[in-house]
Amino acid sequence: MRLSELVDSGYMKKKDLNCAETILYGANEVYGLGLDPRALKLAAGFGGGMGIKATCGALTGAIMVLGSIFAKEKGHDTPRLKELCAEFLEEYRRQMGSIDCEVLKDRYWTKRRECHGVVLKSAEILEQLIAKESGS
Repeated sequence: MRLSELVDSGYMKKKDLNCAETILYGANEVYGLGLDPRALKLAAGFGGGMGIKATCGALTGAIMVLGSIFAKEKGHDTPRLKELCAEFLEEYRRQMGSIDCEVLKDRYWTKRRECHGVVLKSAEILEQLIAKESGS
């Protein structure tokens, strides 16, 4: 199953996860990242734009995934990682109009689906970038 399919299947609600957790937990399952429950908890504080409606949690979760997949040891050891993160964020901003939780929530949040579309778009762009970078 692809990450976007997992997200679209209602994964966020089924697991009662915030937006950042949804992307990280989902990617852990789909890509076999091997992150244990303690590592997954690192995403907990990034939901809701870090609690202040700053950068969307679905995007910070995706950045964590990119680091998990592509960082050699540290960010400084992997110059391409910064480029991948920028490419991801710029593409998200191009498609959705913003990377900020407050703006995205105002535009896309609904009572029935909450931030489903925002998280789904993050998953779609992330999986496309991973496939492109991995050559698959």
